[in-house]
Formats: sequence, structure tokens, C-alpha cells
Amino acid sequence: MMRPKVYLFGDSITEESFSDGGWGAALANHFARTADVVLRGYSGYNTRWAIKVLDKVFPPELNVGGGRAPLAVTVFFGANDACLPDRYGAFQHVPIDEYKQNLFSIVSYLKKRWPSTHVILITPPPIDEAARLLHPYNENPSNLPERTNEAAGNYAKACVAVAEECGVPFIDLWTRMQQFLDWAKAYLRDGLHLTQNGNKIVFEEIIGKLDEVGLSLETLPAHLPYFNAIDPKNPLKAFEE
Repeated sequence: MMRPKVYLFGDSITEESFSDGGWGAALANHFARTADVVLRGYSGYNTRWAIKVLDKVFPPELNVGGGRAPLAVTVFFGANDACLPDRYGAFQHVPIDEYKQNLFSIVSYLKKRWPSTHVILITPPPIDEAARLLHPYNENPSNLPERTNEAAGNYAKACVAVAEECGVPFIDLWTRMQQFLDWAKAYLRDGLHLTQNGNKIVFEEIIGKLDEVGLSLETLPAHLPYFNAIDPKNPLKAFEE
């Protein structure tokens, strides 16, 4: 039997999630014997670009031969959509109403394709504007941050609204991280991307949401027998079933 899969779909915060201490790597380790965690992160992407590549990210071949629907898909966009339209990241900006519609389209695409799959929306994280000025990714003649925490918060609220309307789980990362006084330095390494502690929060939140929908190490069968289930007097018997 093929292992079930969990897909991680998003921007650079997802693409980096398999780095040392990343939340995606932690998920892969957590489900090491029960599910394959598949990375589909695209640095710099916004929801406008994401809906253009859905068939490339989730190609029709995934359904060939009665392939199993993924257990879950995390959808983690908004940090780039929320770039301000009058700053150097303007080419990534997506108006908030379009952002909401794009998220609706992504959720609809996934649920139509795989009705049993759990789609989890994740809001953009908060923004440390001072740190963004120290870590620009392009020339910044205005000397103003390309993102603000207020704008990120508006997109986070929009993401939550879409999740609630679609009836799918969500993680309000923008709110969750700011519950801690030192969030800017403790959880963000450059005002946007996550530190190891920030990655830990995302991992814990996703594990919690998966558990809420019945996906946990206790409910998912292990792939092939565990070592301690193999009879040392007749080891091959474990592989006959």
C-alpha cells in the first residue's frame, strides 16, 4: 500500500520549511512511518500566481491508477500578497478582495479534486517592519518597509474569513505569534521569515489542527511492521500478511 501524503503548498515560508529546524522537516519526521510530507513551496509567490500553477503543483497524474487523495494540504499564502502597492515589492501585491477570491479558488480546486482531503489555511505571519528595512531583497530607494504589520493583519483576517466561509480549518499565525511579547525577535529572523522557534510554533499549530480532524500517530496506521512487532524466532512471518 502506498503511503498517504500531506502536501505543503505556499510561498518562501513553506519552501524553507524543510531547512534545518523547519516546520516541514519536523512534520516529515513526525509522520516518518505513517505519511509522506511533500513540499510544494515557491519563494516570492502570491495567490495570483498560485492559482495559475495549480495543475502543475497537483498534476492529473496524481489521480492515475486510483491514487489516494492526500490526507491534508496546507495552504500558506498572503505574505507576498500583502506587499504594499507603493513600495518596492509592489509587483507581488494582490488587492485584498482578489486575495480572498484566490483563496476561495484554491480551496474549491482542492476540495473538488479530493473531497476527503483536509485543507488547512494558514495566515501570513506578523511583520517586524524595522527588521525588513535591514533585510531588503531589492533596491529600496524610499527607505520604507515593503510590508507592514497592519497590512499583514488585514490579510490574515481575510484568510480567516475565507476559512470560516469554506468550513475548513485555519491557523491564525499573525495573531498567535503576537501573543508573545518578544515575537519580533524570537520568531522572525528578518522581519518576515521564521526562526527555529517560529518554525516550532507553525509545526505545533499544524499538528494540533491535524489532530482535530482525526489525523494523528494514534489514528494513522504505520507503514510496514514495527521492529518490536517482529517475532525474533520467526521474523519473516511479519511480512506474510
